Formats: sequence, C-alpha cells, structure tokens
Amino acid sequence: MRDFFRTLTGRVVLVTAATAVVAVIVTTLVAVPVAIRSVNTQIRAELVEQSKIAVELLTTEKQAARERIVMDLRGEDVEVYLVRRGVVDRSGLPPRVVQQVASGSQVNTRAPVDGRPSFIVGQPLSGQRSGVILTRPVATGTAARVLGSTWIAILAGLLGGILAGALLAQFIARPIRLAAGAAARLSAGDRSVRIPLRGSAEAVDLADAINQLATALQISEGRERDFLLSVSHELRTPLATIRGYAEALADGVVVDEGAAKAGSTMLAEAERLDRLISDLLVLSRLEAADLPLDVVGVDLAELVRAAGDAWAARCGPDGPLLRVQLPATPLMVETDPGRIRQVLDGLCENALRVVPAGAPLVLAVHAGPDAAVIEVRDGGPGFTDEDLEVAFQRGALNRRYRGIRKVGSGLGLALAARLVARLGGRITAGHAPEGGAMFTVELPYASRTLP
Repeated sequence: MRDFFRTLTGRVVLVTAATAVVAVIVTTLVAVPVAIRSVNTQIRAELVEQSKIAVELLTTEKQAARERIVMDLRGEDVEVYLVRRGVVDRSGLPPRVVQQVASGSQVNTRAPVDGRPSFIVGQPLSGQRSGVILTRPVATGTAARVLGSTWIAILAGLLGGILAGALLAQFIARPIRLAAGAAARLSAGDRSVRIPLRGSAEAVDLADAINQLATALQISEGRERDFLLSVSHELRTPLATIRGYAEALADGVVVDEGAAKAGSTMLAEAERLDRLISDLLVLSRLEAADLPLDVVGVDLAELVRAAGDAWAARCGPDGPLLRVQLPATPLMVETDPGRIRQVLDGLCENALRVVPAGAPLVLAVHAGPDAAVIEVRDGGPGFTDEDLEVAFQRGALNRRYRGIRKVGSGLGLALAARLVARLGGRITAGHAPEGGAMFTVELPYASRTLP
C-alpha cells in the first residue's frame, strides 16, 4: 500500500478522495446553520398564521370547539395561553409578553417558556385587556440529524473521489508512461522511437521534447560516426606511410641516401600524427571544460607580428604571398596568448594547404567598436554560403571536400571555435575581399573572469 501511494496514480487517488471528503465536511458545516435557521423561520411563520386562526376561532366558536382547537394545537407542540383582564391563565410566560398583549400589542418574539427556548406569538382580543398567546419550542436536534447523515455523504464522496482519481490518474500518467518507455528505448540504443503528439498541451510538450531528443541523438551519433571515420582515415594515412618506410628500412630496400630521406618522411608523418592527437586531446578537454588557461595582458599587434614572422618562412617563394597589417599603436586585451597563437597557426595551416602560390594570405589586426579584431584572409578557393553554416562543426568540411581539395583532420576549425569561445571571444567565417575565405576573431577589451 505504501508503494502504491508513492506512484502518481496513488497520489492522485488520495488527493481526489481527500478533496471530496473535505468538500462534504465543509458543505455540512455550512449547511447545518442554514438548515436550523430555515426550520426556525418556518416554525415562526406557521406560528403567526396559527395565532391568527386561533383568535378567530376562539372568539366565535363554542366552548367545546375551543377546547378541541387547543387540543389540536397542542398536538402540533403549540401551547395556547389566554389572557383575561391582564392575567394569564397559566404560568410560564415572560411577564413582559403578558403585559404587551394585555395592552393591545401584537407580540412576535423568542424567549424561554418554562425554561425552553421558544417562539412566542401573541394576538390581542377585543375586550378589556384580553388576548391569545401561542408558544412553540425552537427546533432542536436539526444539527444532530444533519450531522448524523453526513457519514453517508462522506462515504459517497470518498468512493466518488477514488473512482474519479483512478480515471484522472490514468489520463495523467499515460503520457508519462509513454515518455518513460521511449526514454528506456533511447537508452537501449533505439533512436527511431517517436511519441504521437496528442493529448493535453503538457503531454504534447513532453512528447515533442522526447522526439526532439531522439532526433538530436540520432544526428549527433551520425556526426560522431562520420567524425570517427574521418579521424581514422587521417590516422591511417601517416601510419601507412611510416609503416611502409619502416618495412623498407627493415628489409634493407632503402639504404644510404634513401635512408635519410625515409627517416625525414617518417619524422614528418610522426609530427602530423602528434598534431592530430594533440588537437583531439585539446578538443576533448575543452568539451570537458578543464583546459587550463593563462590569461594575461596581451598586445595583439605584437602577437600577430610574431605569427607573421613565423609563417613568412613557411610560405616561401613557392607559397602564398603573406601580408601582415598592424595598427600604429599597441592593442591590449586580456587573453591567453598561447591559445590565441594556436588558433592563428591552425587558421594559417588551413590556408597554406589550399591557397595557390602567389595568392594573398593576410594577417590583420585592428580595433573594433566593441572588441579587438584579428582577421585571417586568403585568396584561395574560399567557401560557399552553405559551407559557412557548418564551418565550425567537427569534420563537416573534411567530409564535404575530401577528394576535391586538400583537407586536414577536420578538427582545426572546431578547435579554434571552442578555444575562442572559452576565452570569451567570438570567431566567424565569411568571404574575404581577396576572393577566398576570411576568419574573424573578436576578443573583448574589458577585463572579465573566464570560466
């Protein structure tokens, strides 16, 4: 039983039954005084009418008829008192009532008669200080009779509450059970589960949320599979090269000068593997929000100038034409210079891969209205508008352009976006005036506490 009341059905049944019982009790407490007042009002009205009739009959009928009238009234619990010359025929009435009737005044009041609360109605008669007074006890036992029948209403309310609660609980719990079943199927790996959008607004919202979650999981897992395929391809290519040269060296096929060349190739491929693994490690730590940052005051103009000097040597005479555009004065921000340099190196690496010889590669920095701005622009093939929408998704451009142009691991732009966001900035992709791609990094001027 305890477990039942822990369920939604049990609690709904309990609440509806309790509500029904409380409603019956409150109604009874309100109805009792109303019922008593209504009964007493009716008694008083009847007593007034009986007094009028009694006056007429007692003044016109004979003695035997008068006695019969008095007996009939007593049968209805009405007592008749006669007042002659200011004196009442029996004791028990309040003196002031007798005096009022004897003085010719009508009386309609409530007062004790022989110690019992009673209604008193008096009518004067024609004659010297004479009249008729009728009394009837105030209704008693009404409250007891009403309260005595309350248990029937309470029982009926309890049964009705249980029945209504059971039906209501079934109605309320059904979408929750459907959602729980769908969640269980999702946790078991079934991403095709969907819940019909019907029922109350809340049920529709719950079903829609579950359906959106299933869709998001389906899309996310699809991207994860594509990303793993892309990364495995990127890992397999340098590994195959290293393995081929290693086997050649082991078999003695490559000797003398060829051995040095093989070693150089293997070293380059090993460095490529190291960069890929480092990117994966940094990306995973960014998503776990535990990447250490060293935030200090940085002159972006000096940082971009140093990056330009390093990349000028890599561009060389057969590569892109590197240009560096710097402001006339220092441009200070608070950021992690190592991470910003990592972002710039990644963007330049991507450009160097696709920008043809002699085409421009521009590193620029300038002061924006709200933030310091770094731009990496090139004269390469650039991106389409559809490319810009997914540029910072892991592996999206790698899958789109594999086999069409030189591509990297698919991690560089995703890593850059997360690093810049972690530093409190913003990175966007667009079309460069030079005809290729443009990446814009905005870093706020104001000092702020980074997460």
